[in-house]
Amino acid sequence: MMRGFWKLTWIEFKIFVREPLGLFATVGVPLIIFLLLGRSLGPRMDQAQRLTTFVQTTIPVLACMLMTFSAATSLISIISIYREGGILKRLRATPLSPQTILSAHVFLKLSLTAFTLSLLLLAGKRFYPVELEANLVSFTLALLLATTSILSLGFVIASAVPTARFAQPVASMILYPLLGISGLFAPLDAVAPIWQHVAMLSPVTHAVGLLQGIWSGEPWSQHLLEVGALVLNFALCSALSAKIFRWE
Repeated sequence: MMRGFWKLTWIEFKIFVREPLGLFATVGVPLIIFLLLGRSLGPRMDQAQRLTTFVQTTIPVLACMLMTFSAATSLISIISIYREGGILKRLRATPLSPQTILSAHVFLKLSLTAFTLSLLLLAGKRFYPVELEANLVSFTLALLLATTSILSLGFVIASAVPTARFAQPVASMILYPLLGISGLFAPLDAVAPIWQHVAMLSPVTHAVGLLQGIWSGEPWSQHLLEVGALVLNFALCSALSAKIFRWE
């Protein structure tokens, strides 16, 4: 089974890198946003404490969330295209189990997320205007946990979206508004009460809170609520996907 898993993962990786636009959106866009915003705002950090916080914490977390959203959107699009083209149906007829097929896609997205994070950190050490003092091991684990949880939400969307043509627009309409009310750009108490409730039910909010805290050097013990919420979201979304996922 593991041989089939690695072979399928390698095939999916080769298919992915053959699409330059998707590769650029996954790796290039977060890196460019991270560097351009950091370089343009960094020299003015002394003007306001809020700007300092934005450059030191918000920009790195925003770049990482864009990485995660790119992975989720790509996953939703690929699953929808494969279903519509009959590829999932043919894969299901192979000796590979459904869990192996889906796990290969998730593993590839997590690997690309970790790779992009590595590029982000390397570029940041060379070009970023502030010191990067985060615990990189803890932050990487937090990012992988956040990505896994949001990918599970992506599977629910992929299970419900009607056709491949609607996959990316539907994913964007769901994920990006959740980022807007996640507390990354403004405190949660600044939005309407109804949106505060939506935000607290969203894995994006808890992912942002966890990433901000770990990036700022806070211990995991201060973020048990976020960790629990992300794990619970993964469990619920995985169970729901198993119920409603369509192979054809």
